[in-house]
Amino acid sequence: MSDPHPSRPSQDKQDKRTFLQKVAEFIHPGPDSTAELIETLADAEDNDIIGPESRVMLEGVIRMAGLTAGDVMVAAPRMDLVNIDAPYDEILNIVITTAHSRFPVYDGDRENIIGILMAKDLLKLQRSPDFHLRALLRPAVFVPESKGLNDLLREFRGNRNHLAIVIDEFGRVAGLITIEDVLEQIVGEIEDEFDIVEDEGDIFGLADRTYRVSGDTSIERVNEAFGVKLVPSEEERDFDTIGGLIAHEMGHVPKRGEEAALAGLKFVVLHTKGGAVRWFKVSPVEGAGGSA
Repeated sequence: MSDPHPSRPSQDKQDKRTFLQKVAEFIHPGPDSTAELIETLADAEDNDIIGPESRVMLEGVIRMAGLTAGDVMVAAPRMDLVNIDAPYDEILNIVITTAHSRFPVYDGDRENIIGILMAKDLLKLQRSPDFHLRALLRPAVFVPESKGLNDLLREFRGNRNHLAIVIDEFGRVAGLITIEDVLEQIVGEIEDEFDIVEDEGDIFGLADRTYRVSGDTSIERVNEAFGVKLVPSEEERDFDTIGGLIAHEMGHVPKRGEEAALAGLKFVVLHTKGGAVRWFKVSPVEGAGGSA
């Protein structure tokens, strides 16, 4: 005689699996918040389920979901802009000095951004001096400060733009943001031509007998390397890095090309990023000596 309920065993088995899944979820509930999810990733790393680099990237993806363009943009005062009426030599000097690949271009007022100049397009001007700069400009993309980084990254990938001008709630230029700024929230800082591997050092001797010093270098290390005393010992605790000390002495965020003299040393800002000095060029001040 045939089984009157041929499908019951499979149904019972399916019901049993579902029940066990429910029990497992009751015992080990999923994370209820971003903080719990990040803790779960840390546990996964501790259990060798994922590696440390994977955990950092996954945490970056999770945190990025709560960030906006205004959170990571380069603020307007720190933007490197090109004047549409500037002579070719001046524009070329800006490109060489800043080492950027894209530049917002303004007409008259710095608020009046009319397009984006690709550094490589300047070669066309060099070949044809009569070619007007306006003909080389790419359209500028404008985004609000409230633009989510997830959406912005999707747009960067979709329209192949790598730079956007950030606008505040009143329609004014608040800053700019690049695809690199967004990706760094996931993978960490992306090295450029000025970056070095951390364990390779932070002070380099150059061919012209000057030195290249990272802005993150501790004041103590600078003092030891150059045999100086940059600040009195009781004040040293207020500044951890040479970049912080120079910014304090200048009274503002240092910009590329600015100089400061301390303890018989001249510090020239070589490269800045995100409002902080990445590299100084350091040389003795002629005829100077002693300590600050």
